[in-house]
Amino acid sequence: MSQVEFEMACASLKQLKGPVSDQEKLLVYSFYKQATQGDCNIPVPPATDVRAKAKYEAWMVNKGMSKMDAMRIYIAKVEELKKNETC
Repeated sequence: MSQVEFEMACASLKQLKGPVSDQEKLLVYSFYKQATQGDCNIPVPPATDVRAKAKYEAWMVNKGMSKMDAMRIYIAKVEELKKNETC
């Protein structure tokens, strides 16, 4: 597994045509952020900003996960989404 594979997964995610649930989007987002930035390093958004709060909480779930593990899971999740799209 390499940075190139991760970047390819990022590019292929943008090309998905099928619907992706909000839950799946949050999951993929959380692994992307963990893989690229590590542990969540932003202040807690206000409760009134529901979207930002959901993203923050999704990313916080991965606290302590290595960047390589997050990349691996991200790639696997993108592959799963691609496979489900062809069904």
